[in-house]
Amino acid sequence: MLASPRYFSLIGTVLSNIVIATRESRLAMWQAEHLKALLQEQGHAVTLLGMTTRGDQILDRSLSKVGGKGLFVKELELALEEGRADIAVHSLKDVPMDLPEGFALACVLEREDPRDALVSPRFESLDALPHGAVVGTSSLRRVVLLRSLRPDLRIEPLRGNLDTRLRKLDEGQYDAIVLAAAGLKRLGLEGRIRQTFEPDAMLPAAGQGALGIEVRADRSDLIELLAPLSSRSDWLATAAERAVSRAMGGSCSMPLAAHARWQPEGGLRIDAAWGDPEGAAPLVRVHVQGSVAEFAQAGALGENAAGLLRAGGAH
Repeated sequence: MLASPRYFSLIGTVLSNIVIATRESRLAMWQAEHLKALLQEQGHAVTLLGMTTRGDQILDRSLSKVGGKGLFVKELELALEEGRADIAVHSLKDVPMDLPEGFALACVLEREDPRDALVSPRFESLDALPHGAVVGTSSLRRVVLLRSLRPDLRIEPLRGNLDTRLRKLDEGQYDAIVLAAAGLKRLGLEGRIRQTFEPDAMLPAAGQGALGIEVRADRSDLIELLAPLSSRSDWLATAAERAVSRAMGGSCSMPLAAHARWQPEGGLRIDAAWGDPEGAAPLVRVHVQGSVAEFAQAGALGENAAGLLRAGGAH
């Protein structure tokens, strides 16, 4: 049963206080502070509730083996359910494809660079890495895409927040690591990027680079308040990407990529890829394009892309 919600006095459309639940990593705190600033510009008083999630605590096993990326959001959702927080801010790629009953995605903020980036102290690009070089990532998506580009590399697991991953690289545990460009840019670490992969080479994960704002589904006041902060074009694009993942099973244990781009001539194009982490099957890549003006159309386009993946051998 839900705890009794805390109601706020209203002055026009301004709430007297809003509590944002966030993970306590430096990147997560940046994301929460970014949302806080946007809300304060509207005149709201905002405080942050920092939390540690199970996904932050379990660092010796891959996410696909311990419950998936949903481990980064469960504690934040509990804070919403119990009334200790009003809003949770997430990296959208960490949000499960289907939220638990009683929760809703209120908006998607303007997207940062969705691409992957190579970080290395010595080598300027993936092509410059020597034969057998050690590359760190725990993303099955990145594993299969890296192997398709450089099958000679040694790909080793890499867990931890962004600062932890960079520290492990600087300690010499890896020759290079692959990270989301968005996180590096948000923390002013763009100078660490040696190569930004174009989507044609390394297709991003669904929702990568976007921030999703979660609330309790019964908080219509917050849903209305957050609506002006949303980027509709980015929300539609990421909804299409997430529809691909949802149709394919929606698990981070699946080596799946999905990336949507608005086309100059109109319409939304989705590129998707699936690979076998054991290397027993070839990489499957597909693309679809269509007119998208509503979320139902975005979902249908994503499901179409998933159907083509399955037809190509993805499972």
